[in-house]
Amino acid sequence: MWRLNAVRHKAGRQGSDLEEFKFKRRAHEKELRRARKDSKLVSKILLLNDDENEEDGTMDTLASDQVLELFKMVCQGRDLVKKEADLRALRKALRSPSAHLVLIRQQSSIAILVTNLRGPSPQCRLEAVRCLHELSQSPHSEVDSWRLRQATPYLITFISGQSPKFTELCLYTLGNMCPDSENVRNILLAQGIIPALNSCIQIHRTNLAVVEAVGFTLSQLISANYVTGRIIPAVLASGLIPHLLSVLTPVLTPDSQFGLGPVIECAWCLHYLACSNVDNGALVAQGTLLRCTSLLVTLGGAVAKGSIEEGMELLIWPLLRCVGNLLLSGPLGALQPQLNDSRLLAALCAFPQAFLQTHPALARESVWVLNNLTSAAAADSSVFCSALFYLNLVPVLIQLLPFSHGINIMVLRVLGNIAHQGREYCLHLAQAGLLPALCATLKMADPEVVTFSLEVLGQLVASDPQLAEEFVRQSGLPVLEAIQYSNQETIRLRAKHLLEHHLPPHCTVDTSASP
Repeated sequence: MWRLNAVRHKAGRQGSDLEEFKFKRRAHEKELRRARKDSKLVSKILLLNDDENEEDGTMDTLASDQVLELFKMVCQGRDLVKKEADLRALRKALRSPSAHLVLIRQQSSIAILVTNLRGPSPQCRLEAVRCLHELSQSPHSEVDSWRLRQATPYLITFISGQSPKFTELCLYTLGNMCPDSENVRNILLAQGIIPALNSCIQIHRTNLAVVEAVGFTLSQLISANYVTGRIIPAVLASGLIPHLLSVLTPVLTPDSQFGLGPVIECAWCLHYLACSNVDNGALVAQGTLLRCTSLLVTLGGAVAKGSIEEGMELLIWPLLRCVGNLLLSGPLGALQPQLNDSRLLAALCAFPQAFLQTHPALARESVWVLNNLTSAAAADSSVFCSALFYLNLVPVLIQLLPFSHGINIMVLRVLGNIAHQGREYCLHLAQAGLLPALCATLKMADPEVVTFSLEVLGQLVASDPQLAEEFVRQSGLPVLEAIQYSNQETIRLRAKHLLEHHLPPHCTVDTSASP
């Protein structure tokens, strides 16, 4: 599961066994979250039922004939108590992936489960949806969501019900079905899944387990590239956005049972909506940019103080992507009312410092948002460039230049944005120590780093002859001369242009007296 703490429907094992179970679950859930974040995989969730009759939600694998016998008992049973027990046994057998194929190959197997799902017994309905939930996360391609589609009208209906446990199972089953097929997504849309999710989050707004499940299901529904045509507009018009934003409250003290899970899922939903670029103006108008930046400011303050909660980086990630994409949706002047907290810049510089070694890609994402704020295409970019100097954050950025994974390239983009503002900004960059740092990046093996370094250097030396002389004092001239022998033609031409037009012989100073 995505959440960092397990869903606990009943009080089960006590003491050290319970703590060990929680620890294993949290480790597994973090890996699943990272799979979606780092590899952009579509992950599926299996809810483990930690009740008093199961040990770690597992049982011995049954032979094919034993699984068939359980299915026949479910089909033939008339007594509701006996049928509930048979369904429970079948559900436990389905913990083994091999049992999925045995069951799915039986004629009318899904129809039988659906019959019990809509039957009169609440306990039989619960066990039936658990069986469907097991099948929904099957690793076998033969057990796909298209085969399970008979159950979707009932699952969608039941997520507006009053039972949190049953609702949660229905939500995760639907969420697991979403990624497999565009046809299934279209069926779910036609059957009213989006209004049902809106109703569900309103009914269960105080139940974090259900709220997290709604976030997961919605994110699965809108995460594919081809959903923008119908699904995204339907979500934007559904009234779901305010409910998602209401979950994004300051989380310096995460819930003891669910951790940051509900907030993370809702943040991913907002990210997918923002990156679709269908109607980002509507997202901004509803306060998405303001809420996300406010939460980033809160998290940045905590990170700067060394207070990093477990899984915090998994929340920062979608928030950064959401803000970065929304910044591209229109002129910064129009967005200015939602970007009036200068602490956002401090937060964006705090994240790379805190996660540089453990999550370098997160550091790159943070600087990417800074790049969008300071871009020359932004109408009010000079305000943010000036604020970086005022808050003394430029030295922090320069310190990131030695680091790879695309971090130094993104930092060079930001520094280039600042230099583009004019001579005064270039002089301040030189005072912050940029010229010796550029001498180092020009020696790097990455051609893209060298290219961006030459571009920034060109802006600096073209703005003021004194900066050209200072670059020579920093022993930069031999570095440029060496670059003329690069096997990259673009790099050679840039270096030659700088030497011929901005670093002529009369700019060369005597460095023999330099210490």
